[in-house]
Amino acid sequence: MNKELEHRFVTELEDNQNIVHKVCSLYTNDKDSHNDLFQEITIQLWKAYPKFRGDAKFSTWMYRVALNTAITLYRKSKKRVKTQDFDSVLYKIKATDYDDTEERQLKLMYDAIKQLGDIDKALVFLYLEDKDYSEIAETLGISEVNARVKMSRVKTKLRTILNP
Repeated sequence: MNKELEHRFVTELEDNQNIVHKVCSLYTNDKDSHNDLFQEITIQLWKAYPKFRGDAKFSTWMYRVALNTAITLYRKSKKRVKTQDFDSVLYKIKATDYDDTEERQLKLMYDAIKQLGDIDKALVFLYLEDKDYSEIAETLGISEVNARVKMSRVKTKLRTILNP
């Protein structure tokens, strides 16, 4: 590949790497898995970059590649032996002046989102990223109406999970 293409890719990736980190947070449970998924998504982005036509924004294309990569690896990992999340085993000492309410709420929300199906996870993720329904639809390859209907159903499902 030529240096100009490589430079453009690295610049775009650096500017938008938080997208990949957020996707990794949704589909992994520990730092090593997060780093592995980040690396795999980066590799897939690099492989696909020469075919990026610019019809959509780079970030939209990046969401699509990242989510597809994460979903593919997630489905493959479901076939493996399930292990216990290491973080759930540790006992943590809380400082008295630290309010972890927001952190706990985020963890509850992420745990609830992780219970959703692959497409629903991606839908919620993009919704939480303040993407409008047209961009969500384009990223996921579904119609805008379908995105709205799915989101309505997912909201109901998340309420049920969070408020049993």
